[in-house]
Amino acid sequence: MNARTPLIRTALVAALALTLAPCLTVGSAQAAGFDQGALIKPVSKVNLIFIPKVVHPWYDVVEQGVKFAIAEYKKEGIDVSYTWDAPPTADIDQQNRRIETDIGRNPDGLAVSCLDPATNSQLLKEAVKNKVNLITFDTFCDAAFPFVGHRKDEEDGRTAADYLGEKLGGKGSVGILVGSLTAPNHVARVKGFKDELAKKYPGIKIAFEQPDNDNLEQAVSMAESGLQATPDLGGIYGANASAPIGAARAVIAAKRVGKTLVVGAGDIPETYQLIEDGVISAITAQRQWEIGYWAVRYLVSAKQNHTIPMDHATGGFLMTKETLGK
Repeated sequence: MNARTPLIRTALVAALALTLAPCLTVGSAQAAGFDQGALIKPVSKVNLIFIPKVVHPWYDVVEQGVKFAIAEYKKEGIDVSYTWDAPPTADIDQQNRRIETDIGRNPDGLAVSCLDPATNSQLLKEAVKNKVNLITFDTFCDAAFPFVGHRKDEEDGRTAADYLGEKLGGKGSVGILVGSLTAPNHVARVKGFKDELAKKYPGIKIAFEQPDNDNLEQAVSMAESGLQATPDLGGIYGANASAPIGAARAVIAAKRVGKTLVVGAGDIPETYQLIEDGVISAITAQRQWEIGYWAVRYLVSAKQNHTIPMDHATGGFLMTKETLGK
């Protein structure tokens, strides 16, 4: 080896170090200067608006979750206020007027349970365009909007059909209270219920299928009419939280408890007692308290410039007398 080689190599390394030093210095400065935590915006007050599909006890449990999350934020020093703007009936025009008006109020966050995705979505796109933080809940509306809730509605309908089909021994007739004809979760549950009956229990016939519009009085009236028309009706499926209760009241009035089985979707306080009394056989229930809680958490997080998930599944389960309270 040439005696000068180590000296040349040392000189080259020194020169290279001098050449890269400015780049390394600039790169280090840029790395040190980019703090992702700085992207988060501190907030002290947040104003939210919730628009359910209708005034209903099922949403009372959602609101309990809302209040719990707000109490947590108060402990963190963030004052969260909210407006609960529920239409008195499940009416598309009423809900859309509320959505349009509430967008104009420019809240920090807006949460909507879509009654009619086709028309609701157009308004919600305007909310996003106006930079209103948005969450959809309970009923899936559009993949473009973050959603908190339960999306396995068709599966719930199949679960209810399997439960009722087995109890009836695959024979007899049943009625269906379908809820709202435009609400995607109601429509999906009915589809799952009917498809499962047709596939696995062809001996069970559908005696009637009526929209109760998630209204208790209508559900009672329609179930009573169905029982009068088909006195030996084997069961009634209600695709929303009002329908099973309405069906149960009609079954009690007709003295058909234990003969006409009631299954459905959605649980509220009266549902529990009717299950305990053996009038309602089974309910596919949701964790709607979680829906309210996480809707608040995500809307406040969005206001702070956090990223939030596009789909938070809150889950569901089958509730019977055997599983009640477990």
